[in-house]
Amino acid sequence: MVAVVILSKKFHLNPDNIATPIAASLGDVTTLGLLACLGTILFDFIDSATWLCPGIIFVYIVVTPLWGFISYKNSYTKQILYTGWVPVLCAMVLSSGGGLLLDMAESRFPRIALFQPVINGVGGNLVSVQASRISTSLHKYCEPGKLPDSKTGEAVIPIWLSPWNVFTKQGIHSVSALVLLGIVIPGHIIFCFTSNALARDGNLSDLSIQFFAVYLTAAVVQVATLLYFAQIMTHWFWTRKIDPDTSTIPYLTALGDLIGTGLLFLAFQVLYKK
Repeated sequence: MVAVVILSKKFHLNPDNIATPIAASLGDVTTLGLLACLGTILFDFIDSATWLCPGIIFVYIVVTPLWGFISYKNSYTKQILYTGWVPVLCAMVLSSGGGLLLDMAESRFPRIALFQPVINGVGGNLVSVQASRISTSLHKYCEPGKLPDSKTGEAVIPIWLSPWNVFTKQGIHSVSALVLLGIVIPGHIIFCFTSNALARDGNLSDLSIQFFAVYLTAAVVQVATLLYFAQIMTHWFWTRKIDPDTSTIPYLTALGDLIGTGLLFLAFQVLYKK
């Protein structure tokens, strides 16, 4: 990720538009890959080497204080030790809720699992870009705890805005929100056809006009809701002198999983009425 940020700067590209979605995507791929590989290895040795799993847990317990001490001594990571726990834990709770909802939905609509990563992945990546852009702007134009004012060259931005103002109020954040919202429909159409083609039981007849009408409506509502929360939450954390880069994105991506899964479940209910 460091290389992505450096290369983005070298080619005069905004890292907020590139590094954030790549980080989210690589995180998912890396997690699933390591989980599959290590899970397979541990499963093969779980009977013959009963000490292996407890030994790994013991090593993690032993080295945790060491990593905490190293992070405490680093001025760039010290603050995260105090403020980084709550967002991650709350995000885990929200994501677990989305997982439970998906498990319930999959028992009724097996093919929903094919589209769940698409709707949640697209929504999470797009809102991460917006939150990162807003956070970078706040770091650039004002001190923690204070919102931009007329002296910085930006308009005064209240914390609480109506959804209409978030997308129509003059300013760079409204423009980027509309651009990201405009990406939703073509992006989902491409990914839906791709996912359906790669599925073993893929059938183009499943991707009807009715399906796209309901599915895309759910996707647009999800992303619009997340972009609205990104505007509110990023500025709210900033007024509390909490770095939005380490706090806002975990909440938004987890909330995106919960909202996206719920709306997808509702869309399948409308389409197939089981």
